[in-house]
Amino acid sequence: MPHRIAVLALDGLLPFELGIPQRIFGRSLGSDPRTKGRNLYEVVTCSVRPPGPVRTDADFTITVEHGPEALATADTVVIPASYELGPAYAEGRLTDELAAAFAHIRPGTRMVSICTGSYVLAAAGYLDGRPATTHWSSADHFQRLFPKVRVDPDVLFIDDGDVLTSAGVAAGIDLCLHIVRRDHGTAVANDVARRTVVPPHRDGGQAQYIQRPVPETQFAATTTARAWALGRLERPILLRDMAQQESMSVRTFTRRFREEVGVSPVQWLTRQRVERARQLLESTDLSIDQVARNAGFGTPTSLRQHLQAALGVSPTAYRRTFRAGRA
Repeated sequence: MPHRIAVLALDGLLPFELGIPQRIFGRSLGSDPRTKGRNLYEVVTCSVRPPGPVRTDADFTITVEHGPEALATADTVVIPASYELGPAYAEGRLTDELAAAFAHIRPGTRMVSICTGSYVLAAAGYLDGRPATTHWSSADHFQRLFPKVRVDPDVLFIDDGDVLTSAGVAAGIDLCLHIVRRDHGTAVANDVARRTVVPPHRDGGQAQYIQRPVPETQFAATTTARAWALGRLERPILLRDMAQQESMSVRTFTRRFREEVGVSPVQWLTRQRVERARQLLESTDLSIDQVARNAGFGTPTSLRQHLQAALGVSPTAYRRTFRAGRA
């Protein structure tokens, strides 16, 4: 029998994300002699209420033909994102209606969330003590609301066995392809990816999509040093040189800097140079050697090491991702 997947459609859902499981799982066909050409999954969409309309975040509603009882028949339950999560987002708890729907789910059912659908899994207790991810813009709020969850805001998805979570929006495609690959192998996943016209695997995580400029303090004792450093990122910058801009000892400057910015001067400099490299890779045709020099990393090797550590991708892969549209 095909593996049965129930997709829970919540009010305020995002139509794009709701369609991902049907597109990926619904197009997964067997490749071995026993299953060749047959659907490997059966996908049903259900609501927390009896069959009927469900609101979306667009200017239309959808009609769902299955109620919450469909969850009792699922081998895997997928929770896409919604902009109307209510108490799950605000207080970290399920509504009575959602809790009643979850009561249908059998023990051992594989649980999957796409984007902020992770709030529902966390509110239901599925993520306690586990690693998980969500959309990067919600990661800090998610961690504060659910301190028992080990949140990783940089990855595209996390597979923790029977509970899987994805980052925002299109990362749901990456997660669903991963599940197909895990269930049925690379050949089946690659076939679905080709017909969906998406890469079967993306380099790096969502860290490369996050802009993280260090906020500047309106008035602080190290403002002059930071402005001085930003104007010469391409040149060597020593800690004592920054301290001299504020007429402080290195020890005092380091302590003040950390109090004001939240990181050490060296960590701050590295972040600023990574941001400079990102800007150059996105907006110029400079060679990797030139980007490394202009960002202050000196050598392509140093640039690769720092970009890999910060973003999870190489300079070439980052440029390919963010220059493809212009090309």
